[in-house]
Amino acid sequence: MALLTPVIVALWCLGIAIWWKVHVPFNLPSNLPKIPIYVSLLGLWSDMGQDEIYDRWLRKPLEQHGAVRFWFAGRWSILVTRPQYLTDLFRNENLYAKAGNQKKIPWSVMAVLLGDNIISSHGDNWKLYTSIMKPGMTKRNFDCRPLVNKSRKLVELLLQAQSRTAAGKGVMINPFILRYAISVMGQSFLDIDFQCLEDPDNPILDIQTTIKRSIFKPFYMNFPVADKFPALFPSRKRAFTLVRRFESLLCELIQHRPRTSSEKKPGGSNDQVVHMLEQALKEGKITEKQYRDNLKITFIVAHENTQLLLNSMFYQIGINQEVQDKLRDEANATNVANPTAATVNKLPYLTSVIYELLRLYPPISQLTNRVAGSDALLGDTVPVPADTYVGWNAYGVHTSSANWGPRAKDFIPERWGSSVEEMQLKFRRDTIRGTFIPFNAHMRKCLGQAFVLLQMKVAVFELVRSMRWKVDPEYKLKLPGAGVLAPVGCKIIFEEIQVRGQVSELETAVEDASVYDGGDL
Repeated sequence: MALLTPVIVALWCLGIAIWWKVHVPFNLPSNLPKIPIYVSLLGLWSDMGQDEIYDRWLRKPLEQHGAVRFWFAGRWSILVTRPQYLTDLFRNENLYAKAGNQKKIPWSVMAVLLGDNIISSHGDNWKLYTSIMKPGMTKRNFDCRPLVNKSRKLVELLLQAQSRTAAGKGVMINPFILRYAISVMGQSFLDIDFQCLEDPDNPILDIQTTIKRSIFKPFYMNFPVADKFPALFPSRKRAFTLVRRFESLLCELIQHRPRTSSEKKPGGSNDQVVHMLEQALKEGKITEKQYRDNLKITFIVAHENTQLLLNSMFYQIGINQEVQDKLRDEANATNVANPTAATVNKLPYLTSVIYELLRLYPPISQLTNRVAGSDALLGDTVPVPADTYVGWNAYGVHTSSANWGPRAKDFIPERWGSSVEEMQLKFRRDTIRGTFIPFNAHMRKCLGQAFVLLQMKVAVFELVRSMRWKVDPEYKLKLPGAGVLAPVGCKIIFEEIQVRGQVSELETAVEDASVYDGGDL
């Protein structure tokens, strides 16, 4: 018995320590429903998608109370979906400050990967990064030629893959979409063509694919304390090595990229984000680490939203041939060989489809990156103790019948209106109201949203007039269990359409760039 005593004491202490770590803090509002901690861990043993998890455990308490107590990233936080709470959260940046992984879990793999950047920073650092990078993210004259040419290359590769696939079987689309998204991002923001579409063995593509597959594990996302002990968790040791390799490779490629003749001249074309970061580093406005962190976040975010949304687009339009036909008819009716921003921005049905995709498939469906700087009353209703993290679930907001009517979960592009102007007005109004938040809202809304919309419009325009497609009949919709939102493992069957009047990439490349005005997106 005496021998067992130390063991019993050790187990008792361990139990107390675990309880202390996972118990709900006593200062969180007890009147808010508590979502069981196992709901956050379902990805460890269940293949349930976010839609199933939300409908089963989150929808009822969130729609009834507007907020719940929820476990994420090793702590209890408050998760909200009520528009009243969201608008208060987004408008009060100084009270509910952005606090990314570099603040929340600074020892973690995610903190090393993303660092302190324009998206997750707050205060003076955020103002500094914004003053440097915003002109390159929100400019009105994005060159559409890379979007058009890479979209055509994507079509070519998908049709080639289909020709090598057994009759009646679909092509796994995500690997091709990832290659496309990285290629366009590089040419539009980092002044480099990574050649991911042309070279499937590209090292930056390979390492990015490995990161997406190996880092975002449910256990480590919910218990990031494990990242403090890489010696005990070999997979995390490998993850740290991987993200450092990614940083080194990206910076090396950017540093040694071919310089355009206009970039070499004084006053030349230096309007991409990378040019602005390089100039800020040269002038001593930012440190080497700040430069690298913002280079990484630009790489990741500027391709990921489009990658996810294109996956959703192929699935949703693949199961709805009527929508696909309407898009094709609208594109063909333009009689335009090489679309510009002016071409796609005036197409109402295309606009409504993109908006509806963002509503039903918000790429970043749930995020918890705001922290209360002092005791607060969210929406004049919910007590939020100081240092409490607050997050939101965009999928829940967008599929609430209170916000979007009894058919909130149905794909209905027509709900946005009949004219582009009417749709844009509804987009802005619902964003301000907190009922449509795919790009966040208010002063911290996504600076790249106009580019994402333009890229999606150009891509869909080229895809629908070059191919018909349908979802492989053996594929059943599966969404990820947490984090990003897009169909997993989707397979599509493609059929080529002859495009009328399309000119070559070479001819497109020599057109006057002034026609590629981003316009009012």
